[in-house]
Amino acid sequence: MKYILTLFCMLFLLPVATANANERKSYTIGVVPQYEQRKLFDIWQPIITALEQELDFNLELIGSPKIPVFEKKFLAGEYDFAYMNPYHLLKANESQGYIPLVRDTRQLKGILVVKKDSPYQQVSDLDKKIIAFPSPNALGASLLMRADLNTLLQLEFFPRYVQTHSSVYLNVALGQTAAGGGVLGTLKQQPPELRERLRVIYETRGMNPHPLSAHPRVPEADREAFQRAWLKLAATAGGKQLMSRIPMPQPVKAELQDYDAMHAWGLDDFYILE
Repeated sequence: MKYILTLFCMLFLLPVATANANERKSYTIGVVPQYEQRKLFDIWQPIITALEQELDFNLELIGSPKIPVFEKKFLAGEYDFAYMNPYHLLKANESQGYIPLVRDTRQLKGILVVKKDSPYQQVSDLDKKIIAFPSPNALGASLLMRADLNTLLQLEFFPRYVQTHSSVYLNVALGQTAAGGGVLGTLKQQPPELRERLRVIYETRGMNPHPLSAHPRVPEADREAFQRAWLKLAATAGGKQLMSRIPMPQPVKAELQDYDAMHAWGLDDFYILE
């Protein structure tokens, strides 16, 4: 009787043990909200779904309504993986030890746009005008742009923060602000009818673009697996098409020293923790 009872218990527990053995780990991934949430998920969820086919763990995409919320989360180490701007990486590495994994090969530059039919032809024409920015710390679109306008071009202006790149372009097109800061990648993502109403009058200094980084609590084996899966996906025609929407059409392995030059740019003077 005791033998039968023991056998019954083993058979009863076997499915539970098997389920636990097959249970996949799950990591969170945060993305800087350059776009409104619906568009951001539309861009990133197909990539995450494709990556999960190559990984033995799951990825949960965590949205943020605006950039300051995203900043607070990565500074607190809430994301296991995070796609952030280069200056965010320096802050995230300093506060939490985040490690860059992949980035695009192209240089990132901020752009200053004005309404196509506006009278503004050069930056000096914007003296004492209102300029829209996504948020204080959006790197190319705001942080570096404000640093350039202030220190390199000695322009006096009034900033207006409107949360997203898309909102910047819309504000300028509607004449709500004289100009706006963005980056070429997000400008290209706008509807043609909006893009055609804008023109670029200034570009900032260039830098290596947004890295996708990992918190050091993620085991090295999983970080390397993620990096391999990302580059493998990018090597396919379908994967390249998906990643072009980020945009990261030509990803390569990233290193922290890829961003060393930024330490000399004095960006801390323009960083605002909200």
